[in-house]
Amino acid sequence: MSPTPKPIRILGLHGMGTSASILRSQTAAFRAKLPPHITFTFLDAPFFCDAAPGTDILFAPGTGHRAWWTGADTNAIRGAARLFAEHLASDEGPFDIVLGFSQGCALIASYLLYLAEENEKARPAFGAAVFVCGGVPLPALEDLGVDVTDKAREVNDRTSRGLKKKAGAIVGLAGNLGQIRPGVGLWDDLEGLVHDPEKMPTEEDVFGLDFTTMPEWLRIRVPAVHVYGAKDPRWPASVQLAHFCEDRRLYDHGGGHEIPRTTEVSNRIAELVMELVGELEKKAK
Repeated sequence: MSPTPKPIRILGLHGMGTSASILRSQTAAFRAKLPPHITFTFLDAPFFCDAAPGTDILFAPGTGHRAWWTGADTNAIRGAARLFAEHLASDEGPFDIVLGFSQGCALIASYLLYLAEENEKARPAFGAAVFVCGGVPLPALEDLGVDVTDKAREVNDRTSRGLKKKAGAIVGLAGNLGQIRPGVGLWDDLEGLVHDPEKMPTEEDVFGLDFTTMPEWLRIRVPAVHVYGAKDPRWPASVQLAHFCEDRRLYDHGGGHEIPRTTEVSNRIAELVMELVGELEKKAK
């Protein structure tokens, strides 16, 4: 008889303007592909905020719409990272893996980079991370001494505006189903994208960040999976985040700022999570 696998606990952090219950729904398809010894806990952010576009249409009401911070200044981001660290150390933990979507990724990345600032060799309170449609907040990078160029700011501003515009258009389609064209996906309009998903940037210029001059200590050293979509206006931010990670696995699901629920995508995300679980189990032996 095979030994019972050690339980694996994963903590999920939602995006801005959504909630723990919404992330639970967003991840349901790939979670169903995972074995029962892998369990998920979803955490609500502390601040209430406006709903992300489309959430009222796509998801049932939950505990309100929330954010890990509502103003992207360094004090707010550092404060969120401290609260996250306290939660990881609380009776709710420990967790083996953390998973973030959008702003949830930004919180996880900020926590890890601020921890590296304190002690390059410090071990975080979890063993691996899954970043879905993520990024690193530019104010946090500036706070950590990174040279954030005008190009990086411009890309950040353009992609943020592009995502808001696209999300607004999708909400409009949801309210007028007659405008949806057969065979055309909600994210298929690629107008305004600043990236070519077929071409990865060089280390010298990752959308305005030069990783050849980045401090050696400023790295994310836990194994990480990066899931993002070729049609997501915020694709550049996901690629920037991936470059901070020493041990990274990349998966472009081909869609937008979302977690597609197709069988193909769900199977692949589940496979990547199992790869991380395998690494953790190997290290524990």
